[in-house]
Amino acid sequence: MNIVAYARALPIADFELRFQSLFNQGRAMAFPCDAQGHVDLDTLSEAARENYFYARTVVGREYALPAVMPAAH
Repeated sequence: MNIVAYARALPIADFELRFQSLFNQGRAMAFPCDAQGHVDLDTLSEAARENYFYARTVVGREYALPAVMPAAH
């Protein structure tokens, strides 16, 4: 089972910035972004913003470098 923590559903983005777990292939965090990987922090809920900053902080320790992926609608 693929477990992904998503930001608030609106607005729907065509891309997501995905942080894949280094230790569990079924775990990732993904956030709506533009084609260049820019996340609009103002559209995220507070919890999603905290998750985003956490994922960025632990890149290389818990999560791989983020990748821009087509959003799974």
